[in-house]
Amino acid sequence: MNADMNDTKRMTGLQKSAILLMAMGEEFTASFFKKVDENTIKKIGRYMSKISSVPPDLLNSVVDEMAQSYEKGRSLNVSGKSFLKQVVDKSSGESAVRVAFKSIERESENTPFSELSYLPAKSVMNVFKNEHPQTVALVLSNLPQDKAAEIFCLFPDEIKADLALRILQIGEVQNDVIRDLDEIIKNEINSLGTSSTKKFNGVDALASILNEVDGKTEKSIMSYIEKEDGELAEKIRQKMFLFEDLLKVDDKGFREIMKNINNDIIIKALKTASDDMKQKIFKNLSERAAEMLKEELEVLGPVRLKEVEENQQLIIKAAKKLEAEGKIVISGKGKEDVFV
Repeated sequence: MNADMNDTKRMTGLQKSAILLMAMGEEFTASFFKKVDENTIKKIGRYMSKISSVPPDLLNSVVDEMAQSYEKGRSLNVSGKSFLKQVVDKSSGESAVRVAFKSIERESENTPFSELSYLPAKSVMNVFKNEHPQTVALVLSNLPQDKAAEIFCLFPDEIKADLALRILQIGEVQNDVIRDLDEIIKNEINSLGTSSTKKFNGVDALASILNEVDGKTEKSIMSYIEKEDGELAEKIRQKMFLFEDLLKVDDKGFREIMKNINNDIIIKALKTASDDMKQKIFKNLSERAAEMLKEELEVLGPVRLKEVEENQQLIIKAAKKLEAEGKIVISGKGKEDVFV
């Protein structure tokens, strides 16, 4: 991060937006980019690509400033609680996001164990690991039902049974006990490392976001970054996964991808594909299926570019899903594949 982005007083609104969007995660940011003008996307994208780490106090300052700006007379016709929950649900769930957005929901401060409501269930388990089962049972009984159920399911069966009995046996509990326990839980959460620096890889994040937006937006942003910093643009380009990159998948893996794709999707995706990509697909289909696909492609009329790109993205996502499941290997751009 450059020097100007270490001090909120010297940061522009777009720089602050870049930090917030990085914290919210790729899915949320991609959705946001679809709703703002092209020029704004270019500028935010450029700032995002330069971010490598954000200290939690800076992230909190940015969010606090945003919250205060609405407290000074602006209004939003949305439910703040609903919005906050959606943001946290769509974000990566890491501590920096929770720390940043807990400052927005002021009224929740008086609710016992409210911080646990926005902490990922697995992180809550880390908080509970040193607590007595009776304490865990009391906390669970005070959490929203859906959150308590999500956490409860992570316990081994024998512990679930014990916790269930303890929850049933909870009677009246003095408010002082609840407040003291809430304070203990807060201290436990803080000890998990929320004061450490939040690390971001701006290049990786922006490349992933650009893979989700439409082709026009992608080209516009990359053109803008190219003019500003050609070397940075090349780094982003190397991280992006394009439809033509599927040529690097071996034939066995490619056939696995094709098994999961409807013919209508393949035909439209091939409308702007290279001859090499077309041959790759024809080669990995049965002779009869390949001939039918060629015939349908020949009679296919005009197709909107946006629709072609959407169908290509469907194939890319299917490939990425298979790679995540370990069923295929995709040779990445700009990196060496390591096999063990």
